[in-house]
Amino acid sequence: MKPEVASYGSWRSPITTDLMTARTIGLGQIALDGEDIYWSELRPSELGRTVVVRQTANHQIQDVIPTPFNVRTRVHEYGGSSFLVVDGTVYFSNFTDQRLYRQDVGSEPQAITPEAAIRYADYVFDRQRQRIICVCEDHTVAEREAVNTVVSIGLEKDSQVQKLVSGNDFYASPRLSPDGSRLAWLTWNHPNMPWDGTQLWVGELKADGSLGNTQQVAGGLDESIFQPEWSPDGKLYFISDRTGWWNIYRWENGDIESLTEMKAEFGLSQWVLSTSTYAFESANRIICTYTQQGSWYLASLDTTTKQLEALATPYTDISSVHAAAGKVVFVGSSPTELRAIAQLNLTNGTLEVLRSASDVTIDAGYLALPQPIEYPTADGKTAYALFYPPKNHDYIAPEGEKPPLIVKSHGGPTAATSSSLSFSIQYWTSRGIAVLDVNYGGSTGYGREYRQRLNGQWGIVDVDDCVSGARYLVEQGKVDGDRLTISGGSAGGYTTLCALTFRNTFKAGASYYGVSDLEALARDTHKFESRYLDGLIGAYPQQRQIYQERSPINFTDRLACPVIFFQGLEDRVVPPNQTEAMVTAMRAKGVPVAYVPFAGEQHGFRQAQNIKRSLEAELYFYSRIFNFELAEPIEPVVIENL
Repeated sequence: MKPEVASYGSWRSPITTDLMTARTIGLGQIALDGEDIYWSELRPSELGRTVVVRQTANHQIQDVIPTPFNVRTRVHEYGGSSFLVVDGTVYFSNFTDQRLYRQDVGSEPQAITPEAAIRYADYVFDRQRQRIICVCEDHTVAEREAVNTVVSIGLEKDSQVQKLVSGNDFYASPRLSPDGSRLAWLTWNHPNMPWDGTQLWVGELKADGSLGNTQQVAGGLDESIFQPEWSPDGKLYFISDRTGWWNIYRWENGDIESLTEMKAEFGLSQWVLSTSTYAFESANRIICTYTQQGSWYLASLDTTTKQLEALATPYTDISSVHAAAGKVVFVGSSPTELRAIAQLNLTNGTLEVLRSASDVTIDAGYLALPQPIEYPTADGKTAYALFYPPKNHDYIAPEGEKPPLIVKSHGGPTAATSSSLSFSIQYWTSRGIAVLDVNYGGSTGYGREYRQRLNGQWGIVDVDDCVSGARYLVEQGKVDGDRLTISGGSAGGYTTLCALTFRNTFKAGASYYGVSDLEALARDTHKFESRYLDGLIGAYPQQRQIYQERSPINFTDRLACPVIFFQGLEDRVVPPNQTEAMVTAMRAKGVPVAYVPFAGEQHGFRQAQNIKRSLEAELYFYSRIFNFELAEPIEPVVIENL
């Protein structure tokens, strides 16, 4: 059938918000227990509830955790590693009360820990002493900062909680040696973030279960250690960026030995706990994943010869790697495939998809493939991004028309964008709107030096790279320079607001729970990020002037283009008062502005109705600002001052 001629933005698409929310789930943590495989599923259709699912050896799949339990921890606010499986019994953090529960087969979950303002995460099982070792975050004293420790917890209700390690600001990755005699863990202190500098420690477990003879193995203020793991034969492995790239190392008899020497990242920024990029198939074989130039690869590493051998998969984004004899299970995705739990047979190379994020199949004629681009940015440097041109085989644009562009600035800001299939990107491209997903300076995946470009320069380098990317595409003739927009969430929302306030490249923008007041962020945010800005901006309040100079809320007189704001009203990372102050200022100035708040949402939207509403409202907003007709009816959003 001959394509219909229609303006960019006006194309009808099968990639709807209903498809994205009702039939799409989030896939997260993986655990192996004998022949059974467990994973977590975030379900927008169940008000954002996370469930643990089990696949048995005979391929039967079933939910393990019943309604209304929600498997999610709030340690560091971002959580991660919220459940542990031991011989068919699941131990998990419940989101509502943050207590640790025990779920035996055929029984209702039973709380192990008492009711208190205490959170638990990053579990490991101490079989010898019949206890769980984990990270604990104590919020019981409201007047002080939360206290983080490593503790042990018995397996029954009201069991003793024993403090094992304390005294530092943060802890992560407690890992027990195979014989149960030694414990390894990571720790760091303010103002460092885990990707700045961490320390790897090891201690010996005494007869009473306490720790003794502790020693620092690696790390420091300027070395980031990631994912310590004991091999089956009792050797300690870890990932370090001591050469400028996160590579794999081994500690044995007091000596540290490098196993990979590549300009590649085998680790990543530890926003969530217990992120896994490698696992032991045996004592002599590690299955690992690493990234180069924005793509992830799976490989087999011989721990004796140090030979790295590629393992073929169809995926360009790989995470949550777990292995057992002869197999590896991981989360994989690609530009044409949504995230999936996949199992690779290491003997014959066969790949089996255990669970996909969606059962929806989209015709390739509606999918825009990412085009990796490098482009010049400020100070003669190079920035990286993925460009998605509009794609819908049912339509072509009128001759001579160029598409609008949405520049996406990812969160973190120490994070990275992904090349995997994202309906939230295809939603735009299939309607005729181009997308540039930017890995600005400060992003992970390009080495420590690139990551540190943002040190002291947040609100400058990231903005430069987003602006330069948009201008580069205009110069290449790929997009319409009069219809450039920028959109981002959290830290990406800050980049968005800075670009709209301090530059004149973009004609509109969308801020999802974005930072507008750096001083308020420094004063109000949670412990994990409370000193993050020391590195990104400078010490507060000593360098208060810089905070004021880079806060968009102080310069609304310079903001002359329309913005739509989305905000969760229970957000502790970026409290609603920041967004509301920005909206009030724009309202008073007479600049077109829309505000869409969501009750019950925190930092990032998890409920289907709110994900649907925010995307549709953003599209509606652009249609009004750029005067294009919508192919489908959308509930209007109130745009003041338009």
